[in-house]
Amino acid sequence: MNVALPAVTSVLALVLGLALLDQWRHRHGSFQLAWAIGMLCFGVGSGCEALAAAGGWSDPLYRAWYLAGAVLTPAWLGLGTALLLAKTRFGYAYSVCFLLAGLFTLLTQAKYDYPNSGPAGGLYLIAGIVLAVAIFAATYLGIQRWPRIAAAGVVLGTLLGVVLVATATLMAGSFIDPATDQPTATLFPGYLRLLTPFMNVTGAFSLLFGALFSAYVFMPKRRLLDYSLDSNQPFDHFLFNLAIGVVAITVNLVASVPKAFRAWREGTLHSRVGATILIAAGAFVAAAGDTLNRIGITSPFAVAKLIAVVLLLWGFLVSIDAFSEIRIPFTSIRLSRDRTEHGAAS
Repeated sequence: MNVALPAVTSVLALVLGLALLDQWRHRHGSFQLAWAIGMLCFGVGSGCEALAAAGGWSDPLYRAWYLAGAVLTPAWLGLGTALLLAKTRFGYAYSVCFLLAGLFTLLTQAKYDYPNSGPAGGLYLIAGIVLAVAIFAATYLGIQRWPRIAAAGVVLGTLLGVVLVATATLMAGSFIDPATDQPTATLFPGYLRLLTPFMNVTGAFSLLFGALFSAYVFMPKRRLLDYSLDSNQPFDHFLFNLAIGVVAITVNLVASVPKAFRAWREGTLHSRVGATILIAAGAFVAAAGDTLNRIGITSPFAVAKLIAVVLLLWGFLVSIDAFSEIRIPFTSIRLSRDRTEHGAAS
C-alpha cells in the first residue's frame, strides 16, 4: 500500500495536470496554467513517494518530494482561483490570505522553534504584509490586474523554495517516520520548513475564500443584509462596509442555500459553485495531510493525498471554466461535447 496509494495519486494528479495544460494551450486562461502547475507538482510529489517506497529514499528524491508536494502545490492551486476571479473584488480576500500566511508562519516558528530558523519567521511576516497591502490597494483602485501581484508573490516564493531546497544542508536522521514508513520533513532546516506554512496558508485560504466567494456570487441569492464595496464612497464608509460585508455575505450565503439547492436539482446552478467547493475541499485535505506530516503525525499522509486528488479531479471536471470540453490531453479525441454554462451570477 505504501507504493500503490501514492502511485495512483500521482497518476491521477499528473493526468489532470496535463489535461489542464492542454486546456490552457487552447484557451490561454492563466488560471488553467496555474492550476496545471499545481496539479503537476502534486503528481511529482506523490510520484516521489511511490518511487521511494519501491526503491528507497535518496537525497534528490527527498528534496524533490518536499519542494513539489509540501511547498508548491497549494500555493499554485490557490493562485489559479485568484486568477479565475480576477475581474471581481476577490482581491480583498486574497490580500487577507497573504496577511494570514505571514501571521501563521510567525506563530509556527514561535510554537515549534524549528532549528536554524533565524529571522525567517519575521521576514515571511513582512513579505505577507507587503503583498497584502499591495493587493488590497490595487483592488480598491479598481485595477483588475491585481492577480499579477499575487502571481509575483507565488513565483518569488517558488524560486526561493527551489534555491533553499537545493542548497539546504539536511540534518542527520531518517527520511521516514519508522512507525508509519511515511516521509517526514524533519531533516530540513527551520528557515525552509517555515516557507511551507507561508505558501500553504496562502493557497489554502485562497481556495477556501474563493469557494465561498464563488458560491455567493454565482448562486441564486436571497439578500437579507445589504452592503457596498464601491470605492467612490468615503474611505471610512468603505472600511465600515468592508467589515460588515463579511457578516452580510455569510448571512446571505446561508439564506440562499435553499434557492441554490433548487437550482442544482433543476440543473441550472452555475458550475463555479460546486467546482470551487470541491477544489477547495481537495486542497484542504492535501494541506491537512502535509501539515500533520510536518508536525510529526504521518499515518494519514498517503490516504489524505488520494482523497484530495479525487476531490480535485471531481471539482475540475465539474468546472466549465476549466474544461469547456473533455478530451484526451494533446489529442483531438473528445470525451464530451462542448459544454456551456447554464447558471449565471445573480
